[in-house]
Amino acid sequence: MEDDNGQPAASTSLLGFFGSRVLKLRNAHGWSQTELAKKAHTTGAMISYVEHAKRVPSFDVACDLDTAFGVDFFADLHPLVIRYAYPKWFLPYVELEEQATSICVFDSQVVSGLLQTEDYARALLESGRPDKVSDLVAARMTRQAVFEREDEPRCWIIMDENALERPLGGPEVMRAQLDRLLEAGGQPRTVIQVIPRSVVSHPGLAGPFTLLGFDQEGGVKTGTHPPHDVLYVDGFSQGRMALDHDEVAAATHAYDLLRGYALSPQESAELIRRHMEELAK
Repeated sequence: MEDDNGQPAASTSLLGFFGSRVLKLRNAHGWSQTELAKKAHTTGAMISYVEHAKRVPSFDVACDLDTAFGVDFFADLHPLVIRYAYPKWFLPYVELEEQATSICVFDSQVVSGLLQTEDYARALLESGRPDKVSDLVAARMTRQAVFEREDEPRCWIIMDENALERPLGGPEVMRAQLDRLLEAGGQPRTVIQVIPRSVVSHPGLAGPFTLLGFDQEGGVKTGTHPPHDVLYVDGFSQGRMALDHDEVAAATHAYDLLRGYALSPQESAELIRRHMEELAK
């Protein structure tokens, strides 16, 4: 829900409230988004995203906003924003995903959340009729910030051709989504492969999953050291993370097999283009 000026109504969600307070204070100081961005050590785009409740601000951004405005507010509000933007069971995964040096994803029915366009994500999430779909979309888009890191992770995405054939949001939304896949696959640190429908059986039929890899000498920001790989398995009501060595090893083996069943990255791109052409007819 938006107000008469096209801004998210502050009463709709904590994320909307956070953004409305940023906008109100910025206007009170007479600053442009660019001016506030400089003072808060971020970008004008991020200020716009936050004000329009399209991204979940990081804790660092919240602290820098407090400093820029000379208030003690946004850092205190941030834990509540995070709590309601991500399900409690999913937040530990998000925190690890933000720091992973490699991300390997398999999806069978839809495009991976890391590569979804905003319109595609909204069409997908709206099908479940959640109460705060805009917050869910913003949270999903925020996760894609991993591709903006200086130490961008190596990302390997494998999907069934089924994901290309389900036109979520309609032909135009799906064409934009497929174009996003082609763009991502053209980046040096991202590989996209598609398992064609002609492959009847493969290890991914058990369901979607993700493997996160970490540098052995790295470690998360808390100072603890995660295992070399973490397995995340999607589920209907909620997903789960697995740290058990044998389970992670089995998933790694399954992913290696999926690479073999899938088309090459070049052949996958050609298949994606053919699906785009079909949507244009």
